[in-house]
Amino acid sequence: MAISTLDVEKIRDGVEEVQVIGREIRLIFSSYYGEEVNVDWEVDAAVESFNMFSSRWSIEILAALYIAGDRRFNELRTLLRGISSRTLSDKLTICAEHGLVDRVVEDGPPVRVRYRLTTHGRTCGRLLGPLVAYMKLHKNLLISED
Repeated sequence: MAISTLDVEKIRDGVEEVQVIGREIRLIFSSYYGEEVNVDWEVDAAVESFNMFSSRWSIEILAALYIAGDRRFNELRTLLRGISSRTLSDKLTICAEHGLVDRVVEDGPPVRVRYRLTTHGRTCGRLLGPLVAYMKLHKNLLISED
């Protein structure tokens, strides 16, 4: 994608800002340790935090709903090329159990069901945004048009 040099710089600055904040957060955590960092707890907490997002299709569902907004089941299935109806149903259930997605039933007739991100899901989408932007820069998917 070709974007202005100014916007590329804004993205780079934003990613750098997130890195600074990340370092500050790590320093806060480390200030609560005595002489030895509890590496086991740190790794386990990180794995637990990312467990939901490492599952196939979960990140795709989160991204699709974050970028495209609320969607009905078949609209989501169309956006997520290659996912079966059964897998989508299972993954939406798991995403709902983790508090990322709400299943909203609209009275009919016909009864309509749509899926939307919860506040937690939207926050996760916003937090993943800088990582996605960094990866776009790293893979040279953003090109300065100036």
